Amino acid sequence: MANITAQMVKELRERTGAGMMDCKKALSETSGDIEKAVEVLREKGLAAAAKKAGRIAAEGIIKTYISEDKKNGGIVELNCETDFVAINPDFVEFAGKLSELAATTNVKTVEEFVNEKIDGDKTVSEVLTELIAKIGENMNVRRFEKFSVENGVVESYIHGGGRIGVIVELGCEAKSDVLAEVAKDVCMQVAAANPLFLTREFVDNEALEKEKEIYRAQALNEGKPEKIVDKMVNGRIQKYYKEVCLVDQAWVKDGDKSIAKYLEEKSKEVGSPIQINKFVRFERGEGIEKKEENFAEEVAKQIGAK
Repeated sequence: MANITAQMVKELRERTGAGMMDCKKALSETSGDIEKAVEVLREKGLAAAAKKAGRIAAEGIIKTYISEDKKNGGIVELNCETDFVAINPDFVEFAGKLSELAATTNVKTVEEFVNEKIDGDKTVSEVLTELIAKIGENMNVRRFEKFSVENGVVESYIHGGGRIGVIVELGCEAKSDVLAEVAKDVCMQVAAANPLFLTREFVDNEALEKEKEIYRAQALNEGKPEKIVDKMVNGRIQKYYKEVCLVDQAWVKDGDKSIAKYLEEKSKEVGSPIQINKFVRFERGEGIEKKEENFAEEVAKQIGAK
């Protein structure tokens, strides 16, 4: 039987993040072969990760990446179970690598994304599994977006330490430092005002008709005459556009000016039209139903109390 030294255990622990006794056991099973011990622990990590996969991961972090020339960008949401793990350096570093991968990948779905190579010969899925085994929580890559522009800039903004992440793509034929400033302002607008659409043309017809029905019912319930209800509905729809369409929103830095007006002024400054090509706003855990636990009950469960 091979002599398992403390140094061997230390090296394996540093490489895998597994517990000391697990490392010692793996080395014993593999007669002191560290490479094979790594494989053994990874296999056990896979089993551990599978057990954790059913647990709700609604915490986490939004990370963005912008290339040095501001022509490419990526945004990703990486989820975990607790806010404590969301600030773990390994977790944060992995999210950063994912955002950089998002800026360069050609795949469209998360299923394809997790099979992309990220760390040498390892896939996103394999690195994620190792991280789950090391940290001990369920984690998953929830979504990502890629941005790329030839004429213009891509810029991002992170709010609340990764609670909200925004990427904006501006199109403009002129080259100017002003573009980065405008893009950053628009990012902050999106983060603060949470627009649902870029322009009125993008508003979903079904959503619009639903709003009209609600406004019509409200006007009739207020006892308004039928002949002026349509005018009231139209007026409220115009207000709706100003709430949900980015270019129609009041600029958060100057409420007397819409985003469209702000872009118009900046376009004159650079000598070429500036337009918002697209934007994405991710908010951590939005739409994920969180499981509420009673902490005292959870502790009691853990220690076997009745």
